[in-house]
Amino acid sequence: MEQTFIEFWTREATGIVGDYFKFATSAFVIFYIILKKPMWFRKVQKKLPKVSDYARDIMYSMISVTIFATVALLVFYYGKDYTNGYANISDYGVPYYILSWVMMFAIHDTYFYWMHRAMHHPFLFKHVHLVHHKSTNPSPWTAYAFHPIEGFLEALIVPILAFTIPIHYGTLGMFFLFQIIYNVYGHLGFELYPKGFHKTWIGKYINTSVAHNLHHDKFHGNFGLYFLIWDRLLGTVRSDYDKTYERTTETSEKPVSNTIAV
Repeated sequence: MEQTFIEFWTREATGIVGDYFKFATSAFVIFYIILKKPMWFRKVQKKLPKVSDYARDIMYSMISVTIFATVALLVFYYGKDYTNGYANISDYGVPYYILSWVMMFAIHDTYFYWMHRAMHHPFLFKHVHLVHHKSTNPSPWTAYAFHPIEGFLEALIVPILAFTIPIHYGTLGMFFLFQIIYNVYGHLGFELYPKGFHKTWIGKYINTSVAHNLHHDKFHGNFGLYFLIWDRLLGTVRSDYDKTYERTTETSEKPVSNTIAV
């Protein structure tokens, strides 16, 4: 029996929201509780967010993830026959299947960079993007803490991808799962890449937790999502990025107390 949209939405949206909670919760438990002391030297800002920050971020993230799921499911429930999605890898071959991953990340990162810069227009920042920037010291819960309007704009990457390039249906689920994981990492507050990574031939173009944390702390520069390619091309990499990355990945750091700010 064919599923109704409500049945389809309930099943799929629950899964997407569940993925967000699973990865955000796991990251929080691992880095903010279990490994907090030994990993403190890799905490970008040497302080913890307030409990009220966690609560606000969880509330907005729940709304944003639900919006994201709804847009995606509308596209693939009502518009599936008009998208460029395909089920058999053999339709386009393995080389294209691999290339499609590169294209998805390139398109998404480009869309995000310019949308994100637009969000920093004074009017949009004050009325929309400020919700996300209330977390000046982000945590895993900040990953999707957007104003509903920004949540909708973030979700538009789904129809952009679905109606532009041929995409295997299986890659979409993995792509969105990776997006959640990398967004949690970007807002983690701890740097996981090794010391000196930011100056390697590939690392200088990869967006790191330090890079995005500086954006939250200083409000300007480092606008990329997965990469720093557009930031480097257009001169929007923060001048204090290298120094902050090097300081964050040094091992000489005093241990943190067990106190959580309230």
